[in-house]
Amino acid sequence: DLIKRMVDEGHTVGNHSSTHPSMPSKTSNPESFKKEFADTAKAFKDVTGKDMPMFFRPPMGEYSEKSLKMTEELGYKSIFWSFAHKDWETDNQPGANVSHDRVINGVHNGAIILLHAVSKSNTEALDLIIKDLKAQGYTFKTLEDLPQ
Repeated sequence: DLIKRMVDEGHTVGNHSSTHPSMPSKTSNPESFKKEFADTAKAFKDVTGKDMPMFFRPPMGEYSEKSLKMTEELGYKSIFWSFAHKDWETDNQPGANVSHDRVINGVHNGAIILLHAVSKSNTEALDLIIKDLKAQGYTFKTLEDLPQ
């Protein structure tokens, strides 16, 4: 299983909700809001045997003050990206070279790069992206390395 392999390889796998809703739309029903986290955390534990790291990326990057507060009350730290390109449309992939160039040209110090796993272009470009960013002096850190 991919998730188990990712964890075994030392990657941080955070929560992204179970049904990918706009989280502000869930704040009027606290139980439904909480279920988005709990269902994913349970599935993670069932697959890995471990508790899910307490990081959450809101679907579509949509949030409100209330959804951020409710997320924090559940013990999660909200994580946002600082660079993304339109890579989630599986039927409109730009190709590995375009994905590579977009990332290389858009990255900045301290970047949190959002790359969707459903993107064939990203999958094909990722090794070269990592190699080229390292050659430029960038290093890669986990979410656990972020300042508190």
